[in-house]
Amino acid sequence: MSTELQPNAAEEAGPATDLPRLNRRLRPSAKAPVRIVHLGLGAFHRSHQAWYTHQAGDAADWGIAAFTGRRPDAALALAEQDGLYTVVERADGGDTFAVVSSIVEAVDGANVQRLAELIAAPATALVTLTITEAAYRLGADGHLDAKAPDVVADLSLLAGNGFPTTPLGRLVLALAARRAAGAGPLAVVCCDNLSNNGTVAHNAVVGMAGAWDAGLADWIDANISFVSTSVDRITPRITDADVAAVQAACGYRDTSPVVAEPFANWVLSGEFPAGRPRWEDAGAVFVADIEPYENRKLWLLNGAHSLLAYAGQLRGHTTVAQALADPLCLQAVEKFWDEAEANLSGPGGNAAGLQIPEYRAALLARFSNARIAHHLAQIAMDGSTKLRMRAVPVLQAERAAGRSGAAAALMIAAWMDYSAVAAAFQDPLAEAVAAANLLGGTERIRALLNIVDPVLAGDGAVVDLIEDLCGTFGELAVSR
Repeated sequence: MSTELQPNAAEEAGPATDLPRLNRRLRPSAKAPVRIVHLGLGAFHRSHQAWYTHQAGDAADWGIAAFTGRRPDAALALAEQDGLYTVVERADGGDTFAVVSSIVEAVDGANVQRLAELIAAPATALVTLTITEAAYRLGADGHLDAKAPDVVADLSLLAGNGFPTTPLGRLVLALAARRAAGAGPLAVVCCDNLSNNGTVAHNAVVGMAGAWDAGLADWIDANISFVSTSVDRITPRITDADVAAVQAACGYRDTSPVVAEPFANWVLSGEFPAGRPRWEDAGAVFVADIEPYENRKLWLLNGAHSLLAYAGQLRGHTTVAQALADPLCLQAVEKFWDEAEANLSGPGGNAAGLQIPEYRAALLARFSNARIAHHLAQIAMDGSTKLRMRAVPVLQAERAAGRSGAAAALMIAAWMDYSAVAAAFQDPLAEAVAAANLLGGTERIRALLNIVDPVLAGDGAVVDLIEDLCGTFGELAVSR
């Protein structure tokens, strides 16, 4: 369904308790058979991969069983609605609403038995992932950190026939069940913001599997395809006002709506040995070489987001739109984009194919959409991981070309400043960051940079550059 929100609809709708709950009786839709298993049931998956699957011409053949990550809440709420939910596309001119029906089973991620059962089923052709960058437990060298405490704990559980607690461990256990069942090949489709994310997923999964069972790692290498993707759709956290807007406009209660910008983009590269939905019907693009599209998105969109997340909060802003309206933040973004653009090349080395000027203009319009309250605190999480993909490659490329890389270095400097004053600093390496922040002066800068990239931390000129840039967006509230 699609409808425009009317200004006085909330008063006309009556109390929420008088409204029926969204489900498949209220909005009849048959459940497609489960052929896709998803790890990381959250707002982005529902606004992106599940939305694309719903739009596919053969959607009736492709149901999704989606598993939560840390908590069961999203699965419990969605299960009460038979997997149905509303996507609110929020544009400057108003909202439109559509019910998405591609999720046919919503499951608590802790139900590893059900995960293994579904991935072992011959009908399952795809496993998609939105488990966040940090969940791959990458070290600074881009490979699995086998010494990470949760990786060590999962390997112990696997060795003792227990149930792992991380997405990686759970997926490895489920792939072992598929191997045992003789169910054949499938594709793992990584949808997290990582450069060459299919390779990252492969290295993480095979690394975990190999540490447990070398034979399983060999089987995964021979039978499982890892597809790289570039995903793009701004999807802010839902608010009580958003829930109320759906009730007012649609005439039903939906506790699991998602809000997204009208723009959506999905570029994929890789093999699908057991088939896939016709995602191209919804605008997905399949390419032979995804790296140019990944870098364009990771550096221009995600890089700007990280820069705004740290600089904006240091300047007292809370959303992307507010930060972008700040001339100092906007200037920093534009300079970073200039550096990133200088190091982008399109398919066949032709940067013109990426349409970078048009992409930058579109990003400015998307970021300025004040009706999309994309909170900087949400973007700021897991910075030590994100900066390795968003700032470090641009800084390295600029230095290699004989330029300073000051704009990329400024993103790292802003993260350092933010890490010292943030009331709630969330990062997989938060303890190491806190320890580094107890140091002073150049020693502190080098220790923080070493967390992000040890090679750069060994370059005295880069350390000095970043130290000079610290404080650009506000004075630190700590002694340095």
